[in-house]
Amino acid sequence: MGVQGLTGFVEERGVFFTELRVRDTKLVIDGSSLYHRLCFAPDADFRRGGDYGAFAAAVRDFFGVLRACAVAPFVVLDGGRGAEDRKLPTLRGRAAEQLRAAHGLSRGAGGCLVPLLTREAFVQALGRLGVPFVQCFAEADREIAGLANRWGCPVLSLDSDFFVFDLAGGYCPLSHFQWQSVRAAAEPQGCYVPARCFSADRFCRHFGPLSKALLPLFAVMIGNDFIGLEALEAFFSKVRLPRGCAAGRGGKHLRLQGLLRWLAQFAEPAEAVDNVLKYLKKHQREEIRELLCTSMEDYAPSDVNLEDFFQKGCYECEAARKADVPQWVLDALAEGRLAPFVINALILRSTFLRVQVENMQRPSAHSTALPIRQVIYGLLLRVSHSAEDASPSKQTNELPIVCEFDRYQKTLKKTFVQAASLPSDFCDDRFPLDKLMEVPMSCRQTLLLETLGVKMSFLEPIPSHLQLAVAVTCYWIRCSEPKVKLNQLKALLLVIVSGELQRITNDPDPTVLPAEDDSVADNEFLKWKEKKLQNNDFDLDASHSFCQWQCCLQMGFYLNQLLGTPLSEPDLSRLYTGTLVHRLYQELKSAPSVENLFVFSPKMAQLYLVLLNTVES
Repeated sequence: MGVQGLTGFVEERGVFFTELRVRDTKLVIDGSSLYHRLCFAPDADFRRGGDYGAFAAAVRDFFGVLRACAVAPFVVLDGGRGAEDRKLPTLRGRAAEQLRAAHGLSRGAGGCLVPLLTREAFVQALGRLGVPFVQCFAEADREIAGLANRWGCPVLSLDSDFFVFDLAGGYCPLSHFQWQSVRAAAEPQGCYVPARCFSADRFCRHFGPLSKALLPLFAVMIGNDFIGLEALEAFFSKVRLPRGCAAGRGGKHLRLQGLLRWLAQFAEPAEAVDNVLKYLKKHQREEIRELLCTSMEDYAPSDVNLEDFFQKGCYECEAARKADVPQWVLDALAEGRLAPFVINALILRSTFLRVQVENMQRPSAHSTALPIRQVIYGLLLRVSHSAEDASPSKQTNELPIVCEFDRYQKTLKKTFVQAASLPSDFCDDRFPLDKLMEVPMSCRQTLLLETLGVKMSFLEPIPSHLQLAVAVTCYWIRCSEPKVKLNQLKALLLVIVSGELQRITNDPDPTVLPAEDDSVADNEFLKWKEKKLQNNDFDLDASHSFCQWQCCLQMGFYLNQLLGTPLSEPDLSRLYTGTLVHRLYQELKSAPSVENLFVFSPKMAQLYLVLLNTVES
């Protein structure tokens, strides 16, 4: 969520913060805020599709600092959009903003855009590091606040809603959390992260005194992700706010200040709401009362007890139960084994497809992966063939429809997509969605491979942790339009091999003797990377092709997860480095010898040939 203009308003008046030394404490972290913050590093390249290795290294460094300061982190991630889908207008607005940013980047302008697989790379990194995390059923804010209050520890986020929640341990904005400037203390407590903590008590004393119970009403009236200002413009146009409500420069902040001082005259929210309604037309009052009261509940404690999840692995959510989400789906979502995309398709029959830096004159890069998405929709939404559905009035051959929000040229467009018809094993009434994991694993693997258009016998020479990536690459070669160029394929496979070389030299298997030639090859590769680029041109058509590959990989990931991972998940931090794949593509055009980059390691040279032969065949 987020309250419009509140971060700037609070930051402008630094008096609401106290200095904090963060050490030897639990810390509840807003995962979505953290991965955005780490992704937007000053030297990040947003045009070439993401450097997931550098991102994973930043995640590792961040949690390494917390460990050194004896801080126990608990990461809480947003889930789906929620059964009521109240944020849909806000999400459409954000998608349009991302589309404008992507278009600007494609033309050489500056800007930031989260690479497509950042969330998946973040969840994988948390798993590797052993950082406890949970993915909520819907918006995570209330559950974050509830857990932090249960433990009396701070919240770390970049979401202005946490200025509004009543937090016992306070709110530390990520912008004031100086984790890269850890201080060693002379006293025995050890090192700490310098931070600043927002004090709601100071804030309320400054404007009144104002009751903290009125802050949710203030947030709702100013406007957050769930409610816009339009309904209350009549109030703001008629009421005399203390110190005025001037328009023009600073007008927005004057309105915030005036509203806070106006609310300070009331003891509790119900009295304030009654006084707000006096300024509205009589026929509007009850509707607006209901809207304000419902919206204020977004700042009330959640019924989900995350402490139970972190202690016993049990995630129970009334909203998910009402939406008839199967327990295994909810458990997999909570553990990060299913993506929010899946829960949105299941509950809302609606999904957003995130834009990348692609050629806006061409169809969306996501169109290549449409057949994979249709199979996902078919598994989630397939129509039951049970006896009670057999009456003529209920019989229908129509397959379920899902609404997709995707790019059409330079605008966001809504399209309706039909779910795929599934093989007979998956239409058996013994295996509805809640029993999908009871379908034999061999059948689930066959469905995955048939969707991607490959046979298991083709993948057998490939290391198991790369089989899904190779199967997706075969699909990309077959389904992309325009066709993938050979040098694009070679560049992608060379990056995969470089990730493998990095894996065996940096994280060697203790049961296998390290080969000296692998270290030599790794050193030669690092020397090559340090050379000055001959040609750093940005090729938009190549970028579009690599975007298509990422879209296919994302949906291949989601289908594999939904089927209970019949193929191992590849490590994204070793699989794709956008700056490197673009550089290799440019160099292969002018210096084909770069294909022999790993010649010093027979094992890596052989792996490259096996990958190339498998995909080409």
